[in-house]
Amino acid sequence: MATLVRYNSEDIVLDTKRISTSTWANNNNNLSQAETSSLQTDQTLPNSQGNFFFDIYNMFTGSISASKEYAISYGHKDGSGSLDFTNDIGSYGYSATKWNYHHYQQVVFGDETQEFTFNGHTPQAIFIINVERKNYKQNLKPGTMNLVLGNSETAQIVHLTDNSVTTTGSAKMTMCGRQYDIVSGSSGEAYYNVLTGKGHAANLSAEIGNEDSGSYGLFYPDAGFIVLNADALAATSRLGGNFDPLNLTNLTHHTPSHAPGHNMKKLHKAIQYGNNFIIDSEEKVTSQYYFTRVKNSEFNYTTNPSFIDDQGNLRFQSMADQPQVYITTVGLYSNGGDLLAVAKLSKPLPKDFTKESLIKVKIDY
Repeated sequence: MATLVRYNSEDIVLDTKRISTSTWANNNNNLSQAETSSLQTDQTLPNSQGNFFFDIYNMFTGSISASKEYAISYGHKDGSGSLDFTNDIGSYGYSATKWNYHHYQQVVFGDETQEFTFNGHTPQAIFIINVERKNYKQNLKPGTMNLVLGNSETAQIVHLTDNSVTTTGSAKMTMCGRQYDIVSGSSGEAYYNVLTGKGHAANLSAEIGNEDSGSYGLFYPDAGFIVLNADALAATSRLGGNFDPLNLTNLTHHTPSHAPGHNMKKLHKAIQYGNNFIIDSEEKVTSQYYFTRVKNSEFNYTTNPSFIDDQGNLRFQSMADQPQVYITTVGLYSNGGDLLAVAKLSKPLPKDFTKESLIKVKIDY
């Protein structure tokens, strides 16, 4: 009675696919609602959560169905925009915003000396949108980010995306994976600016936010966050129409009173006014197929108690020459004979000396 049969090399096939889905809860494509709570935005004390980040939900936080979607942070290299932890000599100026800035320096560059640069411009302040880790699979999908920011007072809006689809939009590798520029555009392509000749129509990588303040930001799909250039968001208009920068003015810098700047709240309101945030997640799924070929002379006997007795004898002598069994399971074993995986058939498959079968076993990982 045959027990184990080795697969031939041509019977094993490896296949890899990338599967994408919406990042937001309930498989919503567009996160049109963005809510937080007064408890989270409190900045009364230097170490209050509201000085470090705001958690953003897909509906009012009082709802039991509310799901955390992402967090907003504001970082400043000199600690502006939040209360100092202490006024003691040697730690003066160290605050939540400075901690945020240094934290993301460590994450992206591996040290606190290399600064964020946006198309040649190095601002003092950055915004971070960090997508909730449970919301995406392996990484965020480049080319799917569409974020609209708006200013309710001026009715200006800006459409932001990464430049992964543009001709020169190949990723730069960092400590936390791929890095793309964030540009004015949609679905991975930059808008074309007839005034400057920049944009995808001219086969250039980016329509930068403002010529003096650099590009709008950087996108890190493998780490799941976006870094926005605060100077570009605060820049005045230079293009007109839908290409207007956000003009998110009055970003708070360090003052003698070290007062909270409420900068995260300003970005939150800009996202609410824009009412459009789309980004997909993706994962690489590897499938291994085992084509299990059951020949007519194989696997015609079984150790099932209905077939043999306790001593290993056939219960019915007619089964010696004309056995009738049913295949219900395929086991995959190591070279040492250890059972590694089990595949169950949807229904028993009849087997005797007159039948051959081909069973395809698929393992995803």
